[in-house]
Amino acid sequence: MATIITGKNTVLEAIKADHKIYELYYLKGSNIDILELANSKNIKVKEYDKFNLNKLLPSHNQGIGALVEDYKYTSLEDAIKKGDHNKLFIMLDSIEDPHNLGAILRSSDAFKVDAVIIPKNRSVKLNATVAKVSTGAIEYVDVIEVTNLNQTIKKLKDNGFWVAGTDMDTTQTIHDIDVNTNLCVVIGNEGKGITRLVKENCDYMVKIPMSGHVNSLNASVSAALIIYEIYNKRG
Repeated sequence: MATIITGKNTVLEAIKADHKIYELYYLKGSNIDILELANSKNIKVKEYDKFNLNKLLPSHNQGIGALVEDYKYTSLEDAIKKGDHNKLFIMLDSIEDPHNLGAILRSSDAFKVDAVIIPKNRSVKLNATVAKVSTGAIEYVDVIEVTNLNQTIKKLKDNGFWVAGTDMDTTQTIHDIDVNTNLCVVIGNEGKGITRLVKENCDYMVKIPMSGHVNSLNASVSAALIIYEIYNKRG
């Protein structure tokens, strides 16, 4: 199966990461640097005028797009075995907005998250929107799709991970997270938070301390703050 992706950074990072690209589409006279890289890798390119390119590609395409192989998922087992450092996984519970997932992948790439875990049901999949919002970070962050989050938490614990959930109704904050271990942080959606069983299976809960009038953040902002806190404490 194949997906059409758009946007300069999205296409550029796909080329740099050697993502399988079937065809590249571009607006005549634009994106010369990307075309040179594509040609050096023997990628088939097709030139279009603005009218016909906009018929082929979604809007806001920045004058470039590509037909690429569908994004692949990593297995939990492979992600656990990868490297001998203290790992950080982010588990997403009921995140259905592709913009949230894309932004979380972008933060994950910036601050050394080893993998992002999503469920097969009640979750957005890896798609063109996620790729574009991630500005190419989708190429560099392992994403694991699992059937059951609770069984996955058990497997993580069996492999030496501590699992921290996020909930505003708790006393511990993200500053209390022990970062000197393998760690998985669970992020729920901004409407309902983490589902009950997932919450019960977490080792402990933390919250982001806030002092404003509106004590809620969207999922991608919450994830970014937590990821950076862990990255900063690990040094």
